[in-house]
Amino acid sequence: MTAQTAQQGDLVTVIGLEVHVQLETDTKIFCGCSTEPSDEPNDNVCPVCLGLPGALPVLNEAAVEAAVKIGKAIDADIPEETRFHRKNYYYPDLPKNFQITQYDEPICADGELEVSVEGTRRTVAIERAHLEEDPGSLQHVGGGGGIDSAEYTLVDYNRAGTPLMEIVTAPDFRSPSEVRAFLAELEEVLEYLSVFDAERDGSLRIDANLSIIPEEEIDGDDTDEIGMDALEAANRTEVKNISSHKGAEKALAYEETRQKNAIQRGRAVEQETRHWDESRGITVSMRSKEEEKDYRYFEEADLPPLRVSGWKDEIAIPELPSARRERFQDEYDLSEEAASKLTSTKQVADFYEDVAGEFDPDLAATWVADNLLGELNYRDIEITEIEGRLEEIKRLVELLAEDEITAKNARETVLRSMLDDGRTPDEVVSEEGLGKTGEDEVQQAVVEAVDENPDAVDDYESGDDGAINFLVGQVMQKTGGSADPGDVNQLLRAELED
Repeated sequence: MTAQTAQQGDLVTVIGLEVHVQLETDTKIFCGCSTEPSDEPNDNVCPVCLGLPGALPVLNEAAVEAAVKIGKAIDADIPEETRFHRKNYYYPDLPKNFQITQYDEPICADGELEVSVEGTRRTVAIERAHLEEDPGSLQHVGGGGGIDSAEYTLVDYNRAGTPLMEIVTAPDFRSPSEVRAFLAELEEVLEYLSVFDAERDGSLRIDANLSIIPEEEIDGDDTDEIGMDALEAANRTEVKNISSHKGAEKALAYEETRQKNAIQRGRAVEQETRHWDESRGITVSMRSKEEEKDYRYFEEADLPPLRVSGWKDEIAIPELPSARRERFQDEYDLSEEAASKLTSTKQVADFYEDVAGEFDPDLAATWVADNLLGELNYRDIEITEIEGRLEEIKRLVELLAEDEITAKNARETVLRSMLDDGRTPDEVVSEEGLGKTGEDEVQQAVVEAVDENPDAVDDYESGDDGAINFLVGQVMQKTGGSADPGDVNQLLRAELED
């Protein structure tokens, strides 16, 4: 498809991403230090991740396995042999003054990821994805905590050496909203692979390169086709310190506007690296943009070439979100919207299939996608936080399916009490007296409501169909809300037609 362009006059926005994903492993990529978060700074460190003289790295097998899974998920080429290099630069959070990474022989290359942008599926090219070690983390203190205003900066090396996968896209994005959609899809895929924990602080960090290019320098009529000469001529700005989908959209929208305003006022856009200050909602200049030659890459002599040729075929990946969405639509006859909600995480999709295997798929979809997820979102709770209570949720669906409680009471009383008070569905039904009223009692309440409200009966018989709602309310009041409103409506109409 033709990518949506973000234009102002004759200018087009071009964006490429470098997404840094922390891999979920027990230990760091080149040493045995724990990757578990610690309240104490510089606690999970050793001579290897501190870069002390004579310390030698040993590659973590679990990190390589995670990288291969990602490569398969993005349909990338995984070569027979790959190598590690040293990327040299000085920064306080890099204890060795170089980072062990991959350069011209990455573990994954030439991949792609299909993403939905405003209801249309399109493919984003992924140029490479490579393994590397995470630097430490910086804490800016005083002066509002901004990188440009802090009084001093503290360094914590607990994060140094955590396995990272850097995923580099082609410059395929034409608006900040496209970037947000891609990041959401990518995060879903990573969670399905069980190689990533979105709840971990700093687990997803984005560097974005944004250029503004005159429309006439695009090759042909398709805004996907950007000429290399045009890209090289544009002064690309790198925006760092982005840590969320929403943050990426906001940072790039600001930077897009800043650059376009500068161009329209006749000012040059500097090629530089800028820091996204989330608290102020602006980007600030950090330094001039480095070029590849500035990093002085050379091969890491302490690590042999990595070969995964035979092993990679044995590493399986699960059904991915896009495939599962399509299957849910076909197998359970769900709408695209419902299927998207139900595949938002692997845990949600697994639970839906568990419920749909025992009850009507439409009922299961309503209860998982709308009722359960809606109540969890309202409370800012993830489904993983109630994993031990999912059988209770299924029991609630069973009570509803067997017509033992009304949908209204199940949704508005039982489910909410379960989440807020920790009670089981049977306890709530028993203690609140929510068992469904018998047919004879409902019929008796219908007769009483008709006898006690002659004005509403006259209105209904005069053609005011809305009067039936008043009578339904009277019956529900008499039955303490334990009757089914749909059944009451039918019984009232039958009574009034006699």
